[in-house]
Amino acid sequence: MGCSTSASSEADSSTHYTIVVKTGDYKGAGTNANVYVVLVNTKGERSRDLNLDVFWRNDFEAGKTNKFPIKNLTHFGEINEIEVWRDGNKSLDKWFVEWIEVRVNHTRKVYIFPVHRWVTTNKLKLQQYDCVLPQYDKFQNQRKLELEKKKQLYEFTQKGEGLPCQIKECPDDESFSNDYKWDIVLNKAKLLVNAKIVGVITGSWKSLDDLGNVYNKLLPVPRGMHHWKSDYEFGMQRLTGCNPTVIKLCTHVPENFAVTNEMLQPILEHMTIEQAIAKKALFIVDYKVAADLPCTDNRKICSPLALFFVNKDKQLLPVAIQLFQQKSDDNPVFLPTDNQYTWMFAKMWFNNADASFHQSTTHLGFTHLLIESVTIATHICLSTSHPLFRLMAPHFLYLIAINSRALGKLVSKDGWVDRCMLIGRIGMFEIMKRCWSSWRLDVTGTLPKELESRGVHDPELLPNYHYRDDALLLWNVISKYVNTVVSAHYDAPEKLSNDYEVQEWHKMLSTPYKTGGVGIKGIPGDGAFKTWEQVAQTVTSIIFTSSVSHAAANFGQYDNYGFPPHYPSFIKGDPPINKDAKTEEDVLKSLPDKEKTLSIMVVTKLLSDRGTNPLGDFEIHYQYDPIGTKAVKQFCEDLKEIGDVITKRNTKRETNYPYLHPSEVPNAISI
Repeated sequence: MGCSTSASSEADSSTHYTIVVKTGDYKGAGTNANVYVVLVNTKGERSRDLNLDVFWRNDFEAGKTNKFPIKNLTHFGEINEIEVWRDGNKSLDKWFVEWIEVRVNHTRKVYIFPVHRWVTTNKLKLQQYDCVLPQYDKFQNQRKLELEKKKQLYEFTQKGEGLPCQIKECPDDESFSNDYKWDIVLNKAKLLVNAKIVGVITGSWKSLDDLGNVYNKLLPVPRGMHHWKSDYEFGMQRLTGCNPTVIKLCTHVPENFAVTNEMLQPILEHMTIEQAIAKKALFIVDYKVAADLPCTDNRKICSPLALFFVNKDKQLLPVAIQLFQQKSDDNPVFLPTDNQYTWMFAKMWFNNADASFHQSTTHLGFTHLLIESVTIATHICLSTSHPLFRLMAPHFLYLIAINSRALGKLVSKDGWVDRCMLIGRIGMFEIMKRCWSSWRLDVTGTLPKELESRGVHDPELLPNYHYRDDALLLWNVISKYVNTVVSAHYDAPEKLSNDYEVQEWHKMLSTPYKTGGVGIKGIPGDGAFKTWEQVAQTVTSIIFTSSVSHAAANFGQYDNYGFPPHYPSFIKGDPPINKDAKTEEDVLKSLPDKEKTLSIMVVTKLLSDRGTNPLGDFEIHYQYDPIGTKAVKQFCEDLKEIGDVITKRNTKRETNYPYLHPSEVPNAISI
């Protein structure tokens, strides 16, 4: 009963409906097969099979939207279901559909059917909005079969013992549509060719001016070039750098930290250490996690401790650095009163450990790989039709693809990490393993609790903590958005208890890898979600991590790493074991050669570029139901409001912090 459409206008009086189809923007998403749709009204009556085809046009190309006028279908009534399929004439021809609209031309009413699936020769049946809890779905068998197929596509593994889970093989659904945009290795090669042209690719740096001259010829000037010697800026790196989630309130000085009142009292505005602690003016960073760390090529990394003091001018300043954990004569405590370059060396080695932790955990482990685990569990357990899938899906865009590419090219053996980070991939995976064992979604992944656990939640005690202040605004807006959607769908307790997909999702998230899950600790609920608030807390953490946490860790990379003395990922030579005077020449000798330095600059610049739309401006819309559309509208309005607040804050801040302005925070980890 095929009935081809014609190319007549929507305004044609004989054209009763217009069907609009958006083909997804994925590799291989388009089709040349014959496509059919059936409309089903509220009485259960089916239309004839509608063959969607305009003979002179190449329909259903990837990323394209096509309109199909439908004639001779009068007074069909309210539409609440559709069926869609393609024929088998092109048996290997895949087709990914993003959405289908049915427009009633004489009333202007529009029925929307989100699809977000590969359409095959089997009829796909969809309710309007396709946003329904599993126990209320009219097509439960279809839904279960889809999830069974997803389990085969989204097989997962641990690619290193004790690490977050990852996909075994990147599915077609996750592939980039335009590879060049995210081809870090190719873009890096292009920039390095330009570097060779301007003659800065080989040899060692002759002076810091020699290093600085690169920026006018090749790259923009990073913030760190102007501030790398400043103690104030070194303190601000803990609060506004790309690793702002480590500093803690110091409630006691560890026994292995060999600081004394004699050393510090002149620096602590004549307070003793005990008085500074009692005043809550002393803060600490302790990288004992890096002690005895195995690294690529047996390189040596420090495991430093550092104290920071909030002075009378409300500035956070470093007051002491010890580069290794154990007290000894060849492990001195370095002070700002030491020789200028001796103190500089201590700060550089400290920052090397900080950078190692940043790339291993704050960035790769606790955003990229954590959310990959969540994405896998979500695809395995939640149907595309599930309201929570539709809520979270925009925040998973391209994540698995970028992870597959990054780990394949940057974190591979002899790749960028091995060559340009002192720890190399061996050290990176070991730090991640050590930290992953204690990561918890209900603490580490829940911003208010995480700030409280470090004792840094009070702006009166730790001022100028722009990461905290801006991130809290975003956390609250995301939480409000998630609560609106989740509470509406679980407005009765039995809706949650009977939702077998979301309870399976809880189990998959929280079960250790060795017993079949992805092994994320701290998922609220004892074996199951008991309240909608527990669901909302979990989803809020996931969306926040996918967007805000990644933005904070990623987009300041070039400003920090771009001038290597400011935040060195690689240092030549050995850490200092005494307080002998150093010089600028010693600093130059510690820098990697030009080729490696430029590779660090170029890759961190590429990683700092935004690849996708800002938060709330979704590349792909998933929520079309009344609950979701209203929530998204309010979410965008709230984001604009806090954007105005952050803009005003930045006009008054001594240190500008652009990274968490909503216009700068992407929806997903896509770079």
